[in-house]
Amino acid sequence: MPKQKIIIAPALVETWPLSPAATFGSSVRAKGILLEVRARLPLAVRKSLDADGMALVLGMAEDNQDEFASTTAAVTRALEGIESLPIIPREIQDILGISAGERHRWLKDSRLQSAGTRTVRLSGRARQITFHVFDPRVVEDLLDRGAVDEWREEDIAARAENRRQAAYRAKLTRSLRNAAKKPETVGSETDSSAGKLLGWEEFDVDGLLR
Repeated sequence: MPKQKIIIAPALVETWPLSPAATFGSSVRAKGILLEVRARLPLAVRKSLDADGMALVLGMAEDNQDEFASTTAAVTRALEGIESLPIIPREIQDILGISAGERHRWLKDSRLQSAGTRTVRLSGRARQITFHVFDPRVVEDLLDRGAVDEWREEDIAARAENRRQAAYRAKLTRSLRNAAKKPETVGSETDSSAGKLLGWEEFDVDGLLR
């Protein structure tokens, strides 16, 4: 039989509930806050802090009381003003329920306001990436006034108008092309009539041209 892994609950535990103003009810945002707080802790104790729903939980063994006390104080300090922590792309997508494509499109046309950019180094890699971040209060306002639904309706109307304009341009192009190919029958008939002399057939019958 495979050996069962025995999990020993930590003897020292501290919990910090995260406010709705900080998480917007998003588990992705809660995980982002966890990573932000972990980054402010000594490397040796970072994994002792974890997220449990909308709360951060610190757990250590009983013989680490001094370390537990110092880490508890550090987490408490790191969470001060956490409601103002800028929102990163994956978080705003989860909070607003939008796709990456919508985020890019609305950023490009300035409906979604950026609060600046942030550059980070990918874990275990030399390459850095830069991305836009967003002001939590601006995101809160977007939620309150249902801006996403409004923007999607605007996009639907814009796509319909673009299709109408494209159909009109295609029709106009076909009309011009057909007009260019059509023979000028009216002008030809006029030239032919103008070149025919009155009474020419009788003149020819009389043999005057022989």
